[in-house]
Amino acid sequence: MNFPEHLQYTAEHEWVLSDGDTATMGITDYAQDALGDVVFVGLPELGRSVAVGDSIAEVESTKSVSDIFAPVAGVIAEVNGELNTRPELLNSDPYGEGWICRITVAVDTTEQLLDLEAYRKLLHSE
Repeated sequence: MNFPEHLQYTAEHEWVLSDGDTATMGITDYAQDALGDVVFVGLPELGRSVAVGDSIAEVESTKSVSDIFAPVAGVIAEVNGELNTRPELLNSDPYGEGWICRITVAVDTTEQLLDLEAYRKLLHSE
């Protein structure tokens, strides 16, 4: 499985790319593999204020429906509208074209995020 070193991760299998006060997020390769073929993505609401751990999106696959949680606190600034017509991007390119949303970070809540080593340890414990 692919886990880019430059990203941070959550215990719920989301990834985060921090760039100043903006955090781009999506689901990890592990998560998309566990879900199976993604058939629908319910995107977050633009302008919504979120706290860490809030359910912000929903992914439906041939196996199940899963909530996606906010990895940082802030405001939903952008969503990946391409997922409305091509939800399979979560499977084919989870770290690129399959990003879910961008959050303008209100306060620094990145300290609870995992680096690659910590995320790999988490996966081995599951």
